[in-house]
Amino acid sequence: MAFKNFKIFETKVDDEDVVDYDEYYSTSGDSGKKGVSAVGGNKMILVEPRAYSESQQIADHLTSRNSVVVNFKRVTTDQSKRIIDFLSGTLYAIGGDLQKIGDGIYLCTPKNVDVQGQITEEKTSDNGEEW
Repeated sequence: MAFKNFKIFETKVDDEDVVDYDEYYSTSGDSGKKGVSAVGGNKMILVEPRAYSESQQIADHLTSRNSVVVNFKRVTTDQSKRIIDFLSGTLYAIGGDLQKIGDGIYLCTPKNVDVQGQITEEKTSDNGEEW
């Protein structure tokens, strides 16, 4: 017994329902499009966490392809180390980067952001004295 032309479900697809995935996942920054370009990927988020529990929110910003500047002045040294460990794992998973840009201030960037230049820790004069 053959099942030629046997149809259990028949669906009709309009041209309006067809999604162009190249356009959907475009990162061109056109806010009129759906997908990544409309949801995230073009923001710089500034965060001053007050507890380790805020690490998840920072990680969510990063996975949405937004850059995050984290200022640790409102948490203890132990909490800031735990947050940095958590964010380091998140950044490793998404191919991002973590850079210290000041005393207790870190820049977390996802894979789609290229950071150029470097900030030095201490300023020294030509004769080796600190400023």
